[in-house]
Amino acid sequence: MTRGSIRIKSHRDVHLIYQACQVAGRLLRELGPRIRPGVSTAELNEFAEDFIAREGCTPAFKGYQGFPAALCTSINEEIVHGIPSRKRILKEGDILSVDTGAILDGFYSDTAYTYYVGEGEPNGDTARLLSITRKALADGISAVKAGAKLNRISEAISRGVNREGFKVIRDLTGHGVGYDLHEPPTIYNYPVPEGENIRLRNGMVFALEPMVSRGTEEILLGEDGWTYLTADGSLSAHFEHTVVVWDGEAVVLTEEGNEKARRLFGPVEEANAKAW
Repeated sequence: MTRGSIRIKSHRDVHLIYQACQVAGRLLRELGPRIRPGVSTAELNEFAEDFIAREGCTPAFKGYQGFPAALCTSINEEIVHGIPSRKRILKEGDILSVDTGAILDGFYSDTAYTYYVGEGEPNGDTARLLSITRKALADGISAVKAGAKLNRISEAISRGVNREGFKVIRDLTGHGVGYDLHEPPTIYNYPVPEGENIRLRNGMVFALEPMVSRGTEEILLGEDGWTYLTADGSLSAHFEHTVVVWDGEAVVLTEEGNEKARRLFGPVEEANAKAW
């Protein structure tokens, strides 16, 4: 079922998307203690590929348009799409954005988290960058309501970032997800005219993913043809969840421990029986 080119998911569809989302969410949790100084991004990718296979899924990213890995691993000024490598060794004080997804029975998930590498907590601008980007994602999710215009999400994401003097990366966006890794609509992290023409409906599934820079919003494409970097070398952070509009509100599918998501879309015996 579609509305224009935006495909509306059934309860059964979202049940399967949810299962794929939980695999990706658990993977990000399992990666956390493995992200430490001296570890290569290739080691993290090897763990991820094994984890996804053990869960009965396949990586959503590996092979997608030729991408060679299950994880995108982007360090410091790298925004997204960094390729795991044995030559990329994490150092104390780095920040590492990990973007990943899983496919289960043909249904896709997509999620990302930016980790601080090292002992203790980040401070100064690094701490602010991570906090502001995480808050931008939460604000975007809060704006997801049936009947709202798509631009309300974009406005919510950008408002707090701009207020704090940071920059959203304008050329990289969120998107629909579920039947494929990238589906309509494009979800900009700032308001655009076309965002006023799309209203949210129950059954729409989105990957919301603010990417935020301490410096410029301008980006460069690296020599590998995949990795996007900030043009001025400033730090960048990236957080992402897959979200469905259901019963008029946002339900976060990639968040572990989200009781509403589990109740609505968890194992069949726990799901809303009348929807089956």
